[in-house]
Amino acid sequence: MKKFYFKKCGRVTTVFLLLLTLGFQVAKAQLPAQEDRMRLIEERLKILSGTVQGLNQKVQLSMSGASAQEFLRALAQSNNLNINIDPQLNFKIYNNFTNETALNVLLFLAKEHNLDINMIGSIMSIRAVQEPRLSIPPREIKVRYNGPNNTLSLELNNDTLGQVARRITQLSQKNVVVPVALLTKTVTAFFSDAPFDVALEKLAYANNLKLTQTADNVYIFQALGENEELFINSDRNTDVRRNPRPSVSAQGAGGGTFSVYSKNSAAGKLLTVDAANSPIIDLVKSASQEAGINYFIYSDIKGTITTKVSNITFNGFLTSMFQGTDYTYRIDNGIYLIGERRLEGLRSNKVIQLQNRSVDTVQSMIPTEWRKGVEIKEFREQNTLLLSGSSPQIMEIENYIKQIDRLVPMVLIEVTLMDIRKGKTVSTGIKAGVSDSVTTGGTILPGIDYTFGAKSINDFLSRLGKNNSVNLGRVTPNFYVSLNALEANNNAEVRQVPKLSTLNGHTAKLSIGSKRYYSTKTQNVLGSFTPQTVVTEQFTAVDASLNIDIQPIVSGDDQVTLNISVDISDFIGNPPLNAPPPTSTSKFVSIIRAKNEDMIVLGGLERTENSESGSGIPLLARIPILKWFFSSREKTTSKVVTVVFIKPTIMY
Repeated sequence: MKKFYFKKCGRVTTVFLLLLTLGFQVAKAQLPAQEDRMRLIEERLKILSGTVQGLNQKVQLSMSGASAQEFLRALAQSNNLNINIDPQLNFKIYNNFTNETALNVLLFLAKEHNLDINMIGSIMSIRAVQEPRLSIPPREIKVRYNGPNNTLSLELNNDTLGQVARRITQLSQKNVVVPVALLTKTVTAFFSDAPFDVALEKLAYANNLKLTQTADNVYIFQALGENEELFINSDRNTDVRRNPRPSVSAQGAGGGTFSVYSKNSAAGKLLTVDAANSPIIDLVKSASQEAGINYFIYSDIKGTITTKVSNITFNGFLTSMFQGTDYTYRIDNGIYLIGERRLEGLRSNKVIQLQNRSVDTVQSMIPTEWRKGVEIKEFREQNTLLLSGSSPQIMEIENYIKQIDRLVPMVLIEVTLMDIRKGKTVSTGIKAGVSDSVTTGGTILPGIDYTFGAKSINDFLSRLGKNNSVNLGRVTPNFYVSLNALEANNNAEVRQVPKLSTLNGHTAKLSIGSKRYYSTKTQNVLGSFTPQTVVTEQFTAVDASLNIDIQPIVSGDDQVTLNISVDISDFIGNPPLNAPPPTSTSKFVSIIRAKNEDMIVLGGLERTENSESGSGIPLLARIPILKWFFSSREKTTSKVVTVVFIKPTIMY
C-alpha cells in the first residue's frame, strides 16, 4: 500500500519530504546556535554584574498574566537596573521568583521566550531573536503600463493592494499611495489597456474602495467612511455618496430625507445635495463633514430647506442656503463661523476704494434689498465706501460695485459753426440843407455819393439861365445838395470753433450771446388839485444767443450716439427809435450715431433778413416819381446760411 501511495501521489510526497527535511535541518542547526546565544548572554551578564551590583541581588517577584514590559520594568526598578525593552515584546509572564538573582531571572526569560540581551555600557537592551525564515519567491504582480498611450493593464486575483500600488508606481512613475490599514487588503480586477485614471478608479470601485487624486497628482486609495456607498452618478462615472437617511431636527421632530456626496476637482471638493424638507443644521453638518471643513456654530439654526444641487462648492452651498435667512457665515483662518448675522464675530467690515466712479452715484445704484442689514458709510475725501454687516452680503455688494466701477470714457466734442451771409443794400435819395462848411466833392464810381456846394449849384443855375429868358436865381452861400445812389453787395463768412468735453452720458452745454436794450417811457399824472406829470423810462433787454446742448453716449464698439439740440437767435437790422430790435430764431433737435473721430455735418439752417427804411417830405415823399426827389430810401436784403460741423473724440 505504501508503494502504491507514493506512486500515485509522488509529486505531493516529494514536496512534503523536502519541506520536512529542510525543517529538520533548520531545527538541527538552531540547537547549537541557541546554546551559543545563551552562553554569550550569560558571559555578558556576568561581566556586567562586576559593575552593576543589582544583577547579583535577589528578587521576590510574583506575576500572573503581566506583560513582558511591566515585568522587566518592575525588575529594573527593584534592582536599580538600566533596561531598554523592545516595544514589540507582547508575551505574558506567569512566574513566581523567590530568592533568585536578577541575572538568573534574565537568563531564564532569554531562554524561555527566545530573547537576546545586548550591552551598551550599563544599559541592557532586550529584544526578541529574529527567527530565520525560509526564502519564498514573491508572487508576481501582473501589471503592464503603456507610457505613450498612458494605459494600464491589470490581471489581479487576490493580490495585496500594497504590492499592486508599488508595482504600478514603479512602472508608471506616478505616485499611488495606500494607507497602512489597507496594505494587506486583497484586490481582484482585470483590465486591458484602460486609461490610467479610469483603471485606478474602476479598481477602487470593484474592490469597494474610493480613489482620491490630490492637487499634486498623487492617487490615494481610501476605505469607505460611515454611511458611504459607491454608485454610478449622472455623468456615468463612479462616485461616492452618503446613504440617504431620515433627519431629525433639533426639537426632536421628524424631518425629511437628504443625501450629500462630494467629488474632487481642480477647484476643490464639489458637493451634490438632494434634500426634501430637511433641517438646515443637519445639512450644514453633513456638508461640512463631506467637504472636510472645520466649523463653529454659534447659535441654534432653525428652519428646513428643500434643494437639489450638483457640483457646487461649500461656500456656494452655504451662501445659497442662508440667502434670505437670519444666518450667515464667516471664514477665519480656514474655520467657518456660522450663526445669526447680528452676532459678534460674524459681522465683517470691508473698505472699497472706488477707482472710476463717485461714491454718490454708486451708493444710489446698490439695490435696496442688498442693503438690508448692511451699514454703508461714505468717505468723500478718499472716494471710499465702508461696508459693515454680513460677509456674504458684503461680498455680493462688493462684486456688484466692481462690475459697475468701470472707467468712464470722456468725449471731446469739437463744434464748428459757419454762418455764410449774402446780402444787398440799395440806398437812393436827394438831400438838401444849409451848412457853414460844405465843399463840393464825393464819389461817382462804383456808386454815386456826391455833395454839391453853393458855388457849384449857382454855377449850374447860371448856365441853365444864360440862353433862356428864365432866371432861376441864386442860392445862399451855405446851401448844399447831396445825391445818393448806391448798391452794395456783401458775402461774409463767420466761423466759430468751440470745444466741449463731457463724461459719457452727461450733457455738454454751450451758450454764446449778446443783449440789446430799448427804452419804454411811462407818463403818470399825480395829484388832483396841483397835478404833476411824472415820466418813467425803463430799459428792457432783448437776448440773441447761440445755445448748443450735446449728450454723448459711447457704445462698446467705439460708436458714439449724440443727442444734439441747437438754438440760434440773432438780431436783424437796426430797430426803429425806442422799439424792440427784431430777431430771427433757428432751432433743431437731432439724434445721430457716428464712429469715433468721424465728422458730422448738419446744415440747411437758412434765414432771410429784409429791412427797408426811408425819410422825406410829407406827402411829396409818397407821390410816384416825385418821391425820388423829395425823399431818401435804404433797402437791405440778406440771406444767412448756418452749417454745423461736429466731431466727437473718445478719450479714456
